[in-house]
Amino acid sequence: MDHEPTRNLALDLARVTEAAALAAGRFMGRGDKEAADKAAVDAMRLVLNSMEIRGVVVIGEGEKDEAPMLYNGEHVGSEHAGPEMDIAVDPIDGTRPLAFGRTNSIATVAIAPRGTMFDPGPFVYMNKIAVGPEAKGKIDIELPVLDNLKAIAKAKGKLLEDLTCIILDRPRHDQLVAEMRHAGVRIRLIPDGDVAAALMTADPDSGVDALFGIGGTPEGVLSACALRAMGGEIQGKLYARNDDELRRGHEAGYNFDKILTMSDLVSSEDVFFAATGITDGELLHGVRYLSDGAKTQTLVVRGLTGTVRQITATHRWDKLKRLSAIDY
Repeated sequence: MDHEPTRNLALDLARVTEAAALAAGRFMGRGDKEAADKAAVDAMRLVLNSMEIRGVVVIGEGEKDEAPMLYNGEHVGSEHAGPEMDIAVDPIDGTRPLAFGRTNSIATVAIAPRGTMFDPGPFVYMNKIAVGPEAKGKIDIELPVLDNLKAIAKAKGKLLEDLTCIILDRPRHDQLVAEMRHAGVRIRLIPDGDVAAALMTADPDSGVDALFGIGGTPEGVLSACALRAMGGEIQGKLYARNDDELRRGHEAGYNFDKILTMSDLVSSEDVFFAATGITDGELLHGVRYLSDGAKTQTLVVRGLTGTVRQITATHRWDKLKRLSAIDY
């Protein structure tokens, strides 16, 4: 061996997302997005602060005045020990699906060496294409939709009509959906859940071949962190919702014409990502509450080695609640 094995921080991140999922899962179907989000954030922050890292939240719940917990720029982890890391969090990817008892709500977090994650600032929307390993290197977000569909189909050895593309169900995608229907591909319209949808493209069992459309920039960074290890690819371009946002972006030095590649979104291979299912989905099972505990399923990935793990954990209330300050 040329090098000694380094610590896999993704396994520590599994504790972070498990805690968020266990706390937020109680709110499934109760119609209270704010309470669910607060439970997930509180749990995630507590466990992050137990890690031996010197972390700064680059992708968080918003600016400090709007998000008192896990805000952009907040320091978490140890003050004096551990590596310096950028942190991206989405305590609930799919808050509305969770609040209304629907599928594909997950808790996610990613970390990478300090200064390697793209900071979108206040510009929260991005046009994206994400694909799995077979179509990596074959997409170009500046090409027409049909050209990308043909390239993906060729790379995967499929007919166009055999492709399944996943898109957020929004009025802004009406033209995109029309073009895809004209091309004859299969379409899955989803209400929320950018990160889970992007990761499905790299999961051969999900049946999803590609993600298209305008979604969250923070979710794009999280997806890039995971897809680095899963062998897929995501491309994006910042999207301005109006002329004022475009002007402010240019004044702040953002380029809305630039293609954001995987390396732009997270420039280091030494990246770690974890996601735990809150509600059932194609990617992960949701939290199962038992009489004496709960079960969770977590996806854990490490960019440096390309290792992808699925962890099924059983949590015992009689032991966990004696040790944890989190209200499960």
